[in-house]
Amino acid sequence: MTVTERKWWKDGVVYQIYPASFKDSNGDGVGDLNGILSELDYIRSIGVDTIWICPMYDSPQVDMGYDIRDYEKVYPPYGTNEDMEHLIAETHARGMRIVLDLVVNHTSDQHAWFQESRSSKDSPKRDWYIWRPARYIDGKRHPPNNWLGNFGGSVWQWDEHTEEYYLHLFCPEQPDLNWENPITRQAIYKSAMEFWLERGVDGFRVDTVNMYSKGDMADAPVTDPGSEWQFAGLQYCNGPRMAEFLGEMNEVLARYDAMTVGECPNTPDMKRVVQYVSAKEKQLNMVFQFDVVDIGQGPYKFQTTPKNYTLPSFKSAVARTQSLLRLSPDAWTTVFLENHDQSRSITRFTSDAPPHRVAGGKLLALMMCALSGTLFIYQGQELGMTNFPESWDMSEYKDVDSSNYYQMVDQRSGGDAGKLADAKRSLQHLARDHARVPMSWSTARYNGFSPAESTVEPWMRPLEDAEVCNAEQQVADKGSVLAFWKKMLAVRREYNDLLVHGEFDDLDNADEELFVFSKTWKGKRALAVCNFTEKVRKLEVPEGVRNSKREMLVSSVGGDDEAELGAWEGRVYLLS
Repeated sequence: MTVTERKWWKDGVVYQIYPASFKDSNGDGVGDLNGILSELDYIRSIGVDTIWICPMYDSPQVDMGYDIRDYEKVYPPYGTNEDMEHLIAETHARGMRIVLDLVVNHTSDQHAWFQESRSSKDSPKRDWYIWRPARYIDGKRHPPNNWLGNFGGSVWQWDEHTEEYYLHLFCPEQPDLNWENPITRQAIYKSAMEFWLERGVDGFRVDTVNMYSKGDMADAPVTDPGSEWQFAGLQYCNGPRMAEFLGEMNEVLARYDAMTVGECPNTPDMKRVVQYVSAKEKQLNMVFQFDVVDIGQGPYKFQTTPKNYTLPSFKSAVARTQSLLRLSPDAWTTVFLENHDQSRSITRFTSDAPPHRVAGGKLLALMMCALSGTLFIYQGQELGMTNFPESWDMSEYKDVDSSNYYQMVDQRSGGDAGKLADAKRSLQHLARDHARVPMSWSTARYNGFSPAESTVEPWMRPLEDAEVCNAEQQVADKGSVLAFWKKMLAVRREYNDLLVHGEFDDLDNADEELFVFSKTWKGKRALAVCNFTEKVRKLEVPEGVRNSKREMLVSSVGGDDEAELGAWEGRVYLLS
């Protein structure tokens, strides 16, 4: 592949859909495939050319569909396989593409494969999952290692029936598949990938893509002396057989010219990331690195205080993900600030206070559209939706990650009111629940998420701010966050070489208030200036570009004062 080759997914803009929360077409309180179908024209009008649908497979929903019971069947509340095939066809009819979530590190414990695997030690599918005998210390039974699970506790679950432990990096109901078994791998490709590729899907967002090769599964180093279980992400990610497994998977995908974007946590070594996304390595097209969205998180995500980071650290994280294009001429990168696992970006990175939320939403849109790589927008982000309010109590937090953390703090602190208030404060800032509330479509009942005549409450509480933030109103408002996203995506298309493919340079990392960066492509240059404060700032152009002639391409607030930037204002200039 030559450096200049332009694959469709490089210039693409992907809109991520969380089916349960997008639109409920039949009034049962849960979003569904026909709800998505009804809004395809709205999605296309934003300037998006690909939709990514989070797991719509049959599932007990312990982890919101990331625990799959049957790869070849749609979750009944979302619709039928026929509904899915209709949605694929209608997406294609609008000139858009469709990618699905591929969740193959683990299945549900209700999947037929696991049911067979746990039935006996002699089961032909026993080795399809990762089973180990207990360790005995002083006559007491212990799990095989000290690894901490992604949702807390041990990664090992004791199975009384066969008297062994099975591995689950996530919930106990999400047993890990054994990728070391070649028969298992072939079954995964056939059931989870080819089944849907044959039905026309254009690719996959690959969940937990770097966890398939688990290494020697030795104990993790003790980093939390107060806990029996230790962070092990650097042990079970990026294991020795990853290149082999992904190469094999890529052979299947290549037959369909299917796109992949892998979820790639716990990979601090950029050389390793380059290996995953370099075209010649034939592993993945691109990955999601978490440098930017992990900013301000504690060692255990929620153990932190809100906004616990500096702008220079945020800028450095952006620079790391952008650097992939420099590190290898055939590598590619991604741009995202939100997804189903993150809280809302306006709340986290700008200000959701009423006077500033619109400006904050536009600033982030401008910054993202000026960065190189494939752009990913999460449902509601184009409207500037924010986290739900602090006044909501813990009963509104439905996510297993949130409830497990709160329970852990409760148990460890003996119910200490101050520590529980701190826990809720960090959840109010970082919990995944904020991205999962129903979309605000209008000011009708249920914010237009469910039909007004529905008698069933939505599965999660709709936001209370639909009066100031809903799709129907923003479609008609030229000053809305939505209107600005449309404008910026048009600018991004017009200056595609420079903004999508150009080389990124942070021009003043030390500035605590302004993010100023340049983009360069074959002698052409652009300058982005973003004021990450709620005060007017003097426009200071770094020395390296001070003598260039500047032509303002776009301002996020319509400002044209050459001397000053408004609160939360971003601008893009062409330089000559």
